[in-house]
Amino acid sequence: MNTISISEIQRNLHKLEGLDIVEVVDKKRHQVKGYFLDKKYHDVVQALVNSKEKETADKLSQLKKLSQNVTVLEDKTTDLCKIDEEMYRDIF
Repeated sequence: MNTISISEIQRNLHKLEGLDIVEVVDKKRHQVKGYFLDKKYHDVVQALVNSKEKETADKLSQLKKLSQNVTVLEDKTTDLCKIDEEMYRDIF
């Protein structure tokens, strides 16, 4: 894979022409800052992003349903405790 520094991109943007995928690095800090993808990969990347967003939304929806069930159970448990207290109040 080709690598290019941030400063090199600033000075010579034309070096990205003809390259499909390039790793962008910060040479000073020795860190990968990201990747440059040619425009022809836009549809593939967009499909991946949409898929991930849908997956995240589905998981969030499942968590919301679970939390609603927990709330209902907590309410019912509280109601049962009140009934028990009323039933056994005379004994204790």
